[in-house]
Amino acid sequence: MTGILRLVMVGFTLFAVALIYLSASAWRNRLRLSSFVGFLASALLLTSSLLLGAITVGINGYRAFTQEALAATIKTEPLGPHHFRATVTLPDSSLHMFDLAGDAVYVDAHVLKWRPIATLLGLETVYELDRISGRYQALGDEQTRERTVYSLAHKKPFDAFDLARSYWILRPFVDAEYGSATFIGATARGGATYELRVSTTGLLVRPSRTR
Repeated sequence: MTGILRLVMVGFTLFAVALIYLSASAWRNRLRLSSFVGFLASALLLTSSLLLGAITVGINGYRAFTQEALAATIKTEPLGPHHFRATVTLPDSSLHMFDLAGDAVYVDAHVLKWRPIATLLGLETVYELDRISGRYQALGDEQTRERTVYSLAHKKPFDAFDLARSYWILRPFVDAEYGSATFIGATARGGATYELRVSTTGLLVRPSRTR
């Protein structure tokens, strides 16, 4: 997905190095204006290259999708009143278990959509599950009882979602960035298994087709 992006990043860097060399030569020949423009252009190229590199790192953990994709399988097991265990299986087959307080399992995600110009660089619409928590049915319980929340996101030095929101230079490439969330009851006797899916409209949950 990011192969073309890496090539563009390397191209920007090499072009910037060449401009620095030419600008230094112009400076020695007392061509101050040409030298200044060259240094400015090289700085812009290097900045763009660094941002592309940050996006390449920040996109790690995100998954591409076009229509609808299976984001996770969640199996719930009641442990007591307002208390259950959620076993989450991700598409890479990694398994995570969480003891949650509440009556429902609540999951949210980040979705990042790029404009067509960005797709030429190899970027696609992507998502990443962010958090899982327990949710109480009654508002009073939500306000007063124990709260439990855990991260589902991959640890990384940069997050593409945050970069897209923070840097104006990326705005022409970003179509939309938003959060999406869904929840479903988790304290039914005997537990249940659900498919957490992500579509172009956000997260949705369905009973699992496999038993």
